[in-house]
Amino acid sequence: MTEIDPDQSGSTSLPLEWRDGDMPYSAAFGDHFYCQTDGRLECGHVFLAGNGLPERWAGKDKFLIGELGFGTGLNFVETWRQWKAHRTDGQHLVFMSFELYPMRAEDIDRALSRWPEIDAERQALTKMWPGEPQGTVTLALDGQTRLSVVCGSALEGVAAAETGFDAWYLDGFAPSRNGDMWSEDLMRLVFERTVPGGSFATYAAAGFVRRNLITAGFAVERRKGYAGKREMLCGIKL
Repeated sequence: MTEIDPDQSGSTSLPLEWRDGDMPYSAAFGDHFYCQTDGRLECGHVFLAGNGLPERWAGKDKFLIGELGFGTGLNFVETWRQWKAHRTDGQHLVFMSFELYPMRAEDIDRALSRWPEIDAERQALTKMWPGEPQGTVTLALDGQTRLSVVCGSALEGVAAAETGFDAWYLDGFAPSRNGDMWSEDLMRLVFERTVPGGSFATYAAAGFVRRNLITAGFAVERRKGYAGKREMLCGIKL
């Protein structure tokens, strides 16, 4: 069953359809916002494990994660949950995401409500999320965690960002439906803003995505994907 979310006049949000209750789907991109099997577990398999987290942030005073495609905020809240479980006093996590169509708080809340494991993080995020997200939304969610969502073109946003990213979550809509998010120009910018030894991970395994990441300079590795996906990609900046 599909429920269509009415368009909001003047909204910069992407019109949503809701499938199977609380599964957000973008008709514009012809894609779900996260894995239909279990998006939270996919985040752990692809983005956290694919970047060697939480092990890699151990002992670091500051750790900066970049993300292409904030979407529902699922990757952030699951990362924040893991961060709270493993961090030590004095450590700080900065999570910077780039999103062309930021969702409304009520849609984020609905999309994430299917996972009781992240209830506390979901509620904290949606309570602080602005009614009309634009520009750069910066939220100090606790004394050791800061979220920044740069609203607008990912290419422009990453180009304006400073260097220093320790890990990247590449999570745009499917490459076949959203090629701009996986372009060679954008992958070069991601590489340039990554620290030596920094990493990326993505559910995507399309040939042109892999080639663009290699051309950008990353050492790219194929790994087993989550659930029914045969492969995913991860890599490091040597």
